[in-house]
Amino acid sequence: MEGYTTWFVLLLCITAAASASSQTCVPKEVNDNPWVYVREMQIGCWTSFITEDKAEVHILNLNFAPTDVKMFTLEMTNAKPMNLILTSQDTAYGLHNINADVNIYINNASTLGLHANQHHSNVHREDFPTQSKEELVAWARHKFGGVTSFTTIQNLKNLTVTATKGTKPGSPLCVLKNEDTSEKNFIRIETAPLASSLKSCFPQLRTPAAEAELHIINIPEDVGIRSNVSLRIDAKKTKVFLRGPQGTTWTLLNPQHTQFGSNNQILLPSMTHIIPPLFTLSSDGAEDVQGKALEHFKAATFTSYTELRPEDSVVLLVLGKKDNAAVPETVPETVTPGSTNAPTQMPLMMQLYASPDYRSPLDPNTKVQSDKRIYAEISGHTFGGIVLTIKVISCFVSSKGQCPVKKELPFIPETCSLSSCPNSTRLSFSLDQLQELESTTWDLECSVKLCHSDKCGAGGRVKRNLEVTQPCLPPPTPPCFDFGLPGVLGIAFGGFLIGVLLIGALWFIKIKTGYPTGLDISSTAVNLPGCPCSGAKRQPVSNNPSPSENSSANASIGSTQSTPTSSMA
Repeated sequence: MEGYTTWFVLLLCITAAASASSQTCVPKEVNDNPWVYVREMQIGCWTSFITEDKAEVHILNLNFAPTDVKMFTLEMTNAKPMNLILTSQDTAYGLHNINADVNIYINNASTLGLHANQHHSNVHREDFPTQSKEELVAWARHKFGGVTSFTTIQNLKNLTVTATKGTKPGSPLCVLKNEDTSEKNFIRIETAPLASSLKSCFPQLRTPAAEAELHIINIPEDVGIRSNVSLRIDAKKTKVFLRGPQGTTWTLLNPQHTQFGSNNQILLPSMTHIIPPLFTLSSDGAEDVQGKALEHFKAATFTSYTELRPEDSVVLLVLGKKDNAAVPETVPETVTPGSTNAPTQMPLMMQLYASPDYRSPLDPNTKVQSDKRIYAEISGHTFGGIVLTIKVISCFVSSKGQCPVKKELPFIPETCSLSSCPNSTRLSFSLDQLQELESTTWDLECSVKLCHSDKCGAGGRVKRNLEVTQPCLPPPTPPCFDFGLPGVLGIAFGGFLIGVLLIGALWFIKIKTGYPTGLDISSTAVNLPGCPCSGAKRQPVSNNPSPSENSSANASIGSTQSTPTSSMA
């Protein structure tokens, strides 16, 4: 029995040791890291300048390592009209294929050798500064009026200029600064690989597909240069563990959907805010760093481990599989379109609700009546473990169609505690001003700021679709008159007054037109005793009555006069 127990304990120890070893790995020098690669930050600029004759002005500053073959090609057959200034301190040889709208300028004393099969007259030699980049920009500004771009390339192999415009929206002034040349989408650059300064390894236990990848980057303590390392993350759903000597600064250029942790300062350019170290880690051993990363993110394994030894104070690291194109993530229009947020800004999402309790989310295709109040919640993914406050600056609605209408939409902030609304904010809108407009399909867009503590930075815009319908008006109900006592008395008095007026009108007509036969009262009482009208004389109608009139009159008089005699008898 004791033998079986011993074997069981031994088996558990072997299993635990195998499990521990599968969670870590030993870094080795590699020629090609599939996840992390280094790019040097070079001096350059990119502007919106274009000459009066619609030509661009580009400057290429070529640098070559002593071990490089120093041969390159320029493919510019599809290029827009441009003036290209080539400068280099090295002796190099290039083959160019250009079109008739491309002019190349090199210095008279330059050791660059250019060869081509056509358009030889488009290559010009002139005297211009080559020692100072600022003086070269000033010379180009004096000759052409400005500079569209200045690009520094190390160990160039091939440069292809695409058919797209080489300008960038913004200022036309060229201000030289450190840049990532891969952001210039009008050129494709191929360079010789730099000398490997990376060690990397990958654990045996792979990260499940449903979980976020964890990448670890470590700068050993014996590196003499304290670098500002810029990290561009092209991977999605990523966790990054950054460790370096004291004095190292990590700049996250596009921390979309990224969680991070570091023992150094982290700079978010979109907020111009420095996040202090989240933990302390003095040991730079691979096993210690890997264990700390698993502990910090509460993960079972990681995707890659990389040791970096920077050779310059400014370094650019790119995180993402090389066989995948570095395409920024886009968000559906109903949530956040890719054009709303810059790569360095946090992706945002807007959800609409029908009630102030925020329990009834509205589908993007649901029609909202313009007389109803709608409620919105704007939220975003966190930058690592920090908590950000979203502050809404303004909101607009824009109609869709040939004649778009844009109107500012007033909003009211809704109260929400930090525990209930982490990295989000709530507000409500009234759509009353849309009742008079014919359009029913609108884009609702809000501009926000991201705040941490008392510092705020531009957060970009969030947009979603909004379907609006006019309210259904109830059919008109017939008026119901309620007659009270005053109403009844008024109607009675009105009827009485109308009767008096009618009688007065008849009396007036009687006076003006004479007495008609049917209304002759005096004829029946001509000889009645006590009647004051009996002695009134009648106006004769005719002086010569006809015999028939006389006979009827006599008969009438006779019958009239006989009545009182018989009554008295």
